Amino acid sequence: MGTPDLLINSWILPILAGPAIGSFLGVLIRRLPAGRPVAAARSACEACGHTLGQSELIPVVSYIIQRGRCAACGAAIDPEHLWIELAALVVAAAAALCVPAGPFLWLTCALGWWLLALGWIDARVFRLPDVLTLPLILAGLAEAAWLEPVALTDRVLAAAVGFASLWLLAVTYRRLRGRDGLGLGDAKLLAAGGAWVGVAALPFVLFTGAVLALLYALALRLRGTTLSGTLKLPLGPFLSAAIWLAWVRP
Repeated sequence: MGTPDLLINSWILPILAGPAIGSFLGVLIRRLPAGRPVAAARSACEACGHTLGQSELIPVVSYIIQRGRCAACGAAIDPEHLWIELAALVVAAAAALCVPAGPFLWLTCALGWWLLALGWIDARVFRLPDVLTLPLILAGLAEAAWLEPVALTDRVLAAAVGFASLWLLAVTYRRLRGRDGLGLGDAKLLAAGGAWVGVAALPFVLFTGAVLALLYALALRLRGTTLSGTLKLPLGPFLSAAIWLAWVRP
């Protein structure tokens, strides 16, 4: 087996790549909503501006070695960077357990990492950027056109149904309550989910996303948070998880 085949067919490589992908996602998640350049600017300490060297950019390892502090000024590094890197690793490991090694494993990891970024951004700023949701719709349809041409019509219909269902729910909620309850970003995310998993899986996505959101609300209640009609809860993280579960389930 040649090197290119080994790179494609190994289940170990996606796992090894997970933290590095997570490092990039950490930059994306923190910079994109703020309108800051994602790829053009060098990584730097957020406290003193020290440009990070290569030894300070090793995913997970550098954070542990530096004990979560900047090597230049000693300021604490936001542990969010570490959690995102570990989350990306978990996505890759879970994908490796659910699907066979090969191109489909890489595709599954890529979808999981993309959804991880969307869900994390929504959890931070209550927004699902079009620059991530809309290409995800196109990517799902492209995957169907390339690998499952017979499913393309179903995927297009699922994207339309996914968007329309949450859009109608958002419009109805606003008319009944006089305020927004769902954003169009959620509708676009469900459209992306439909583009990847098809019409038949949409009920699973909606049900699973709703259950996860309810469990999160229950956890907040147990921690002492008062639940009310004005409490904002991001739906994106739970929809993202549900979409990925629908993709990897048998």
